Amino acid sequence: MANGQKTSAWDGAVIYQIYPRSYQDSTGNGVGDLPGIRSRLSYVRDLGVDAIWLSPFFRSPMKDFGYDVSDFCDVDPMFGTMQDFDNLLSDADKIGLKIIIDQVYSHSSDQHAWFKESSSSRRNEKADWYVWADANEDGSPPNNWQSIFGGPSWTWSAARGQYYLNNFLPSQPDLNMRNPVVQEQLLGVAKFWLDRGVKGFRLDALHCGIHDPNLTDNPARPFNEDDRPRPYDRQWHLYDHSQPEMLDFLERYRNLCDQYGDIFTVAEVGSDHALDVMQQYTAAGRLRTAYSFDFLWQKTLSADLVRDTVTPWLNRGEGDGHPALAFSNHDSVRAASRWDIPVSVEHRAKLFGALLYALPGNIFVYQGEELGLPHADVPFEKLQDPEAIAYWPNSLGRDGARTPVPWTADDAHAGFSTSEPWLPIDARHPALAADQQVGREESTLSFFRLLTDLRRDLDALRTGSASFTNYDANVLTLERTGGDQKIVALFNLSNDAQSVGSVDGKALLTVGDVASVGDQWTLAPWSCRWVQAD
Repeated sequence: MANGQKTSAWDGAVIYQIYPRSYQDSTGNGVGDLPGIRSRLSYVRDLGVDAIWLSPFFRSPMKDFGYDVSDFCDVDPMFGTMQDFDNLLSDADKIGLKIIIDQVYSHSSDQHAWFKESSSSRRNEKADWYVWADANEDGSPPNNWQSIFGGPSWTWSAARGQYYLNNFLPSQPDLNMRNPVVQEQLLGVAKFWLDRGVKGFRLDALHCGIHDPNLTDNPARPFNEDDRPRPYDRQWHLYDHSQPEMLDFLERYRNLCDQYGDIFTVAEVGSDHALDVMQQYTAAGRLRTAYSFDFLWQKTLSADLVRDTVTPWLNRGEGDGHPALAFSNHDSVRAASRWDIPVSVEHRAKLFGALLYALPGNIFVYQGEELGLPHADVPFEKLQDPEAIAYWPNSLGRDGARTPVPWTADDAHAGFSTSEPWLPIDARHPALAADQQVGREESTLSFFRLLTDLRRDLDALRTGSASFTNYDANVLTLERTGGDQKIVALFNLSNDAQSVGSVDGKALLTVGDVASVGDQWTLAPWSCRWVQAD
């Protein structure tokens, strides 16, 4: 293996992300739910993926749509019951699908019982379960830290006469993960879900979990007003995020997970020095993998971007983790729209899919990516996401990535619900509905099924070593090698035709036009070919 870890069923696995609010509504209230996901398991199975990552379904006031948790160990009635979750887990297991769930440890909802007690006074059993600090002499917040969602990272509590830290919304107070009792509680949350049978965790905003105890001001960061509209982006986040004490917690976390067998763990890391943090989190077996926003927030795709993102992960030491790679998720503009190249949306979806599946490590496919959905156009009056509303019109557009999956083109609301969905369905999406693509050989869905089959069946693609064999600005040549297999994947990531040396062997797939002239191939703009070399 490229990363030197022990063999695991998770090596090279393809994981399908489901955003429960928008997958399938079983009750007709316009919001997706756990029984709805359960009814679509055969679709996910046929896609061929190894596991499902469920975004939050826990009890929550839904100020941040489930990432503000008021009970870490219960299902929000919006999504069903704990029995519904157990049924989903059982049915998935029967058809060979593992379930991974989100865990939000850096913060809770302000409606959580822990915070209600902690905020009631300075002297109670949970007084230091959250991050509290006194005001400056002039009454201002303790330092200059800025919230990701806008404004200072500090909110005043009249009951305590102190500020509390909130890296996101004021209704999302930060837990004090330096407190060993809090760590025990969070380990208990993980144990609760492991005991129910989940097979892994995606650790949300893990870099936000532990702060500098001295509350040192962050230094200023140069910014471009067009690219960085948020005050948050005007600082280097050296002290509010990514403190080294997190590593001790992760070792305890790994020890717990190891008691349950081969458990998958992936960290979300959005820090300024994401690569360093991810590699620390995955070193020495702490976590299996981690991902950042290297691809998710990039406005352009290039060969250099791919090489620069992946190369630091190659040839890591024994026991060190590997990357998790994604081009789309619930927090970013869908790649089929974000990377605005001069080909059709269907062509883009297939090209980006072929690139993602060729890369080493774990890969994440976001619901609708396999259908080639473009980013939805959600008018301001229909927006739900607090980040989108706060930064309109210069937001990340998270609502546009969260609109419902279209299942049937001719049904009301594209088969997602019998009533108006919580977010509108884009007018372009019904034509790309699953029922329009199943059984059609040239469809984007069929192409993604082919990609998943190839990655499952070819050891070189799933677990083999990876290397880039050229450093051309326009052409990316990636070799994957495992056992007696060698896969060469060539991508022309430019607006001009490119000539490359031909590769002898079996062509596995092609996107766009690739012409043969002697011992040369001419790759049309934004095209690719995978070859199983002789």
